[in-house]
Amino acid sequence: MASSPFGTSRGSSQPLAGYLNMSMRTTLNSVIFCLLTCCWAASVTAEDTALIRIKGSDTMFFVAQAWSEGFQLNARDVAISVGGGGSGTGFHAMLNGSVDLVNASRRISRAERERAQRLGMNPVEHVVGLDALAVYLHKDNPLPSISFKQLAGIYGRGAKIRKWSDLGIEVPGCRDQEIVRAGRQNSSGTYFFFRSQILTKDSNYDLGILDMLGSRDVVHLVEKTPCAIGYSGLAYATPRVKLACVASGMETACVRPSIRSASDRSYPMARPLFMYSKDEPRGKVKAYLDWILSDEGQCIIKKNGYAPIRPIDCG
Repeated sequence: MASSPFGTSRGSSQPLAGYLNMSMRTTLNSVIFCLLTCCWAASVTAEDTALIRIKGSDTMFFVAQAWSEGFQLNARDVAISVGGGGSGTGFHAMLNGSVDLVNASRRISRAERERAQRLGMNPVEHVVGLDALAVYLHKDNPLPSISFKQLAGIYGRGAKIRKWSDLGIEVPGCRDQEIVRAGRQNSSGTYFFFRSQILTKDSNYDLGILDMLGSRDVVHLVEKTPCAIGYSGLAYATPRVKLACVASGMETACVRPSIRSASDRSYPMARPLFMYSKDEPRGKVKAYLDWILSDEGQCIIKKNGYAPIRPIDCG
């Protein structure tokens, strides 16, 4: 697997310049998470401050930080450290005992659950919000809509759609019209969700897809690259990119990703967002999860670009 400054490219050896700092940001986040966890573990006691350690989904990183800040405003006896790295990274951290909660944009796998049970854990799933997995295009891309079949033709093994001209359009600023495909690394729940929605059970991703380290990195690449397409959570949208209208079938009307279309599940790639505790939550961990599911916590998730788990008036 060759690497590029954009990310890791499956089977690609062509250098692409300008995005070396993306991997540095993810590495820095991991270092900060480790330092915070170690410092708090060394400096606080159960009588002083309870430390809740959380790691996992990059899709949920924004809201996880907002939740931790909001909760600690009224719970001064609790400290919360939040790390990203992907859903798979979070589950691995739970299995090795280094976190109390996992943020995940996919369900725990059978293998992960079985391993947890062998270690004496019984992971409990908590649905904490909803997300629309958006397909991102450069703002000048004129594509009116895209279907699951077309996405499979772009991302699937032996991809038949290599150029934007194969879809009957010409993208301004894309010199050779060759599609630059951005995705996520295989530790990401977003990676597995997109694959389950777009590719058949026995198919795989094509070679040459750029594996970005974080959700923000996918959107940033598409923003700067006229030829690019990528997938990432709705919360990472900016005015400088275009959100594709997505159809599950060639004859099906497309739907744009939004908080509303995620809430009513009309968007074909709407998905639940999870937090996992290693057992039934107790004490401060339970109090934190209960607060996340309260009106206050659900208004925070809505404010950060995700859909709450129920209709709610946030004023």
